[in-house]
Amino acid sequence: MLCQGVVAALQGVAALADGDVYGTVGDYLYRFSLTSWGWIHLVIGLCAVITGAGLLKGAGWARVTGIVLASLTLFAQFLFLPYAPVWSVLMIGLDIFVIWALVAYRSQAAGVAPR
Repeated sequence: MLCQGVVAALQGVAALADGDVYGTVGDYLYRFSLTSWGWIHLVIGLCAVITGAGLLKGAGWARVTGIVLASLTLFAQFLFLPYAPVWSVLMIGLDIFVIWALVAYRSQAAGVAPR
């Protein structure tokens, strides 16, 4: 989650810094300007970094927040597909892995006997 947040924040900074980083796309239904995408990715990325730090510290709120943020990032990457298709598909795969890891995690303190 921490790495995902850093990558998303860098993706947002790249969209904000220069319009030549991402190619222009044709008209499609969910078209936003690159500045809007830059701010969206930057905010989601910074929230994911904070959540990832909370996960490393074992905070209880971080699992649910991480699942919600990874789902939100997955949706944002889906809408960002026309700008960077290969990168967005890689990030969607990473989001699915993060959601799976957060949902499947069982703490040892829960007292669940291993099978």
